[in-house]
Amino acid sequence: MMRTKRKGRQESRNGRRLQNRPILAITYGVCAVFIGLIAWLLYFVILEAPLVIGNTYNPRVDLMAERVVRGEIVSADGQTLARTDRDQEGTETRVYPYGSLFAPVTGYMQKGKTGVESLGNFYLLSSHVNILERTLNDLTGQKSVGDDLWLTIDSELQQTASEALGDRRGAVMAMDPETGRILCMVSKPSFDPNTIAADWDSLTDPDNDQGQLLNRAAQGAYPPGSTFKILTVLAYIHENPDSWQSFRFNCTGSYTDSEGNTIRCYGGEAHGEQSLEQAFANSCNGAFAQIGGELSVSGFQSLAESLLFNKELPYSLPYTKSRFRLSETDSLFVREQTAIGQGETTMSPLHSLLLVSALAKDGELMQPMILDHLENGGGETFRSFHPQRFGRLFSQEDTELLRQMMRKTVTEGTGSAFRDAAYEAYAKTGSAEYQSQEGMKTHAWCSAFAEYNGCSIAVCVLAEDGKSGGSTAAPVARAVMDAWLLQQG
Repeated sequence: MMRTKRKGRQESRNGRRLQNRPILAITYGVCAVFIGLIAWLLYFVILEAPLVIGNTYNPRVDLMAERVVRGEIVSADGQTLARTDRDQEGTETRVYPYGSLFAPVTGYMQKGKTGVESLGNFYLLSSHVNILERTLNDLTGQKSVGDDLWLTIDSELQQTASEALGDRRGAVMAMDPETGRILCMVSKPSFDPNTIAADWDSLTDPDNDQGQLLNRAAQGAYPPGSTFKILTVLAYIHENPDSWQSFRFNCTGSYTDSEGNTIRCYGGEAHGEQSLEQAFANSCNGAFAQIGGELSVSGFQSLAESLLFNKELPYSLPYTKSRFRLSETDSLFVREQTAIGQGETTMSPLHSLLLVSALAKDGELMQPMILDHLENGGGETFRSFHPQRFGRLFSQEDTELLRQMMRKTVTEGTGSAFRDAAYEAYAKTGSAEYQSQEGMKTHAWCSAFAEYNGCSIAVCVLAEDGKSGGSTAAPVARAVMDAWLLQQG
């Protein structure tokens, strides 16, 4: 009898559980929806709201500007890069004390907004002064002092990079591989944001071929030349893991393939007998053209895309995607040209910088950051932007191999500009041909990194019509490295 009662109670409980299951499922579902909404709201408020609210097309921006004097943009070493001056009538003028030097970074705020003026619009039009002061200002119709936006850019390094590039067209960009902080970003020719309205017609004239408004560091798209051999050599090693060390090529200054196409080394230099490491260090086009004809097209394409070609870059300001296109139907000559960084392949200095930055940090890439922290009108820091890891681009083994080859480029090859440096530098130079109205010309590249006394830096230099990367771009990169490492380290 007792067992029968127990059995009955157990069956009753099981029955109630079965009846409650639909209710529990609905309850859990509703809870999951609310949790999702809360998570999305937090994400929006913390990460997206400043971009949406600060968008120049948002009418709320005008209301914010009526109540707040736009804050300053300040370099990492405390130099004011942009400020708002007010005259006795209350007329506001945005002033850029350094003129064109920081224009690729700050951008402008007449004729629209670009650069940090656009990216930090919400922050610059916010005010975190004392709440009593803000309330009093609102009641009396006075404007509150806007927050100051501090950058990761170092003003002295920016000046050094600009002077090293000189009057050449091109770009210089540097970042700290350990944190992703962008240390300098130079683009030439540039423009003066103080006179952007007056100069607008000439800057945008269809006959103007100077491209002053183009930030060449991030928006320039160039054939990468021999800097692309970082990818080509890696693709070859992946396809020949057990035999790449026995690679040999006899360079006579030019290479003629089985179809009669001829590819020459820069300046027709004959490198002689080359191992894979020597061919990389000496930037031997013949050796890499031969390699390009042997590589798997699909494997090459896959590697390029894993290294962010044809992909979005983790960068907040406007940039141009790098392009890599190769198909099985392409001719042998196209495949050879692609392997030496020519053909249809294009790359931005920013992208090249990210690759060498990852190699400097054992294969891992930190997201490039340009905003450092915010200060209120009283000079108190109330928000900091922290470094974030993007992900691994290179395996540990690949990183070690590429670092060895880039070091050999310095000690024995085209990176001789770094040879007598007080620190160990790793570099890859490039000389990329392009067709101009005057005929064939050559862009000069250098992508490099180094560490000294616990301080590290990665640099990319692109000099338009600069001829040799080793003789033109590498010395610019060396000047930037010297200024940073010997001062910081």
